[in-house]
Amino acid sequence: MKNIKLFFHAFQSFWAIGKLYWWDSPEKWRAIGLLILLLCFLYLDSTIGVNQLKQQGELISALVDRDSERFWQSAFLYIGASIVLAVTVATWQYLEDKIRLYSREFLTKYYLDKYFQNNCFYKVNTFYREIDNPDQRITEDIASFCHRSVSLFRQFTLAIINLVQFGILLWEKSNFLVLILVIYSLGGMLITTIGFGKILIPIKKEQLKREANFRFGLVRIRENAESIAFYNGGNREFSYIKQIFAPVLSIYNKVITWERNLDIFQNIYGYITWILPPLVIGLRILAGEPGLEVGAIPEAQGAFGRVFKSLNIIVRMFEFLTSFIAGIERLESFVKVLEESEASPVEGSQTIDTVEDSHLSLQDLTLQTPNYQRTLVKNVSIELQPGEGLLIVGVSGGGKSSILRAIAGLWNSGSGKIYRPKLAEILFLPQRPYLILGSLRDQLLYPRTDLNIADAEICRVLEEVNLPDLAERFGGLDTVEDWDSVLSMGEQQRVAFGRLLLTKPRYAILDEATSALDVQNEQSLYQHLQSLSTTYISVGHRPTLLQYHHQVLEVLGDETWRVSSAQDYQFIRT
Repeated sequence: MKNIKLFFHAFQSFWAIGKLYWWDSPEKWRAIGLLILLLCFLYLDSTIGVNQLKQQGELISALVDRDSERFWQSAFLYIGASIVLAVTVATWQYLEDKIRLYSREFLTKYYLDKYFQNNCFYKVNTFYREIDNPDQRITEDIASFCHRSVSLFRQFTLAIINLVQFGILLWEKSNFLVLILVIYSLGGMLITTIGFGKILIPIKKEQLKREANFRFGLVRIRENAESIAFYNGGNREFSYIKQIFAPVLSIYNKVITWERNLDIFQNIYGYITWILPPLVIGLRILAGEPGLEVGAIPEAQGAFGRVFKSLNIIVRMFEFLTSFIAGIERLESFVKVLEESEASPVEGSQTIDTVEDSHLSLQDLTLQTPNYQRTLVKNVSIELQPGEGLLIVGVSGGGKSSILRAIAGLWNSGSGKIYRPKLAEILFLPQRPYLILGSLRDQLLYPRTDLNIADAEICRVLEEVNLPDLAERFGGLDTVEDWDSVLSMGEQQRVAFGRLLLTKPRYAILDEATSALDVQNEQSLYQHLQSLSTTYISVGHRPTLLQYHHQVLEVLGDETWRVSSAQDYQFIRT
């Protein structure tokens, strides 16, 4: 009963994903049309197979009777059917591939759309740690789902068609053989699903998770190679990778052990089937039953094999099914998270009210961590006048950057109100700039890469951020490089500041955006920023920043805060 529930739940999970394309999408009629066409060719495949089996029996009977006319007639019919069958198989394989292509295209775009809506990619990677490796789920798991679901449809459909067509042929040869076959198949199916199902399915799911964690560990090392090298942390990383690789080997050992046990059972189970038709039909021929020719044995044997395969499709494909079910569960849990409208993981908790307005202000803002386990600041109220600058300072870990996250809508755990313009009018500059895969021009215009700004203007801004030779050094504005690798952190921060000077947003939020720069470069950048009509908020620690701001919001670290004018505020030296 437990395994029946398991497979029923797996089907529900399968349909939860499959219906997105097969039932809810605007492409469903094309998909259904291709399925119907596939069914037609599968039916033709089975019909030709029955005909070929009959011709094989005819050939052997003709040889026994030494009937040359009957022999050649059967041979030509068999060859003709083989040519048609070759075209038929190639056609349904092509249709399968087209269905896989269309379904993967739709599902990948669907998941990507959900993933990038309302910064869902940030929420998944920050708040939902149980959703491991979302990149793998979008790439490998969706591709596997589309490939395997079409394969399963084809194999189960062909099994049903063969069960009917070859079952009729087998019934004509021996009703008793059909009865033996049904009992034998049901026994094998029960042993496989009950005996092996409850063990293989959970360990297959765990195997996928551990493999993904191992790959993720290696990706992190690649992305942070320089930092690890500076720390001389190679030995520690090697030890860690070995630690997460050990569970991969452990679970793989379990998988191959149980797959070996399953293979032993399937092999014994399959080998015995060969002898059953000759035993039943052969005894009747030896007994001299009238009208029964020797050719009936290969006919019965072929029909028995096809019907046996149809009835035992779960036994034959059990290993395939276990991996498929494990992948389905990963995709279903992922899509459930993507479709959640609220970012807060705690039901019934208060959330910050964000209101679009022409100015930026905080009213009675109480900010908590996303899990609501810690309050960072309470009842913050402050308003920025157009063109002014606000500097946020305070103890490390007190919530300075978290206030910026709340303004951006990334965190909404807490209470109070945030009045701000549309996010399209705000440019955020984090401490570590994000450099996209693209040209130098794209870097400087990101995220507004659609803007048409003259090369002369871009070069002028590069001079303003003290990177006058950057374009020339790399061969022009349209050169594509791995910018994370070829630019220092200071150069990256200046490129990010160049984005601000080129796009001229109404509001800018800078989270220690000049921390890697010397004081002279920092002063130059803020002087250029002041020449714009941009209202900005900065998070920083340097006293030299005070002269470029009007107000200071100090986060004291015990949920309290205070606001001072920049002229009156003094950094306390410790």
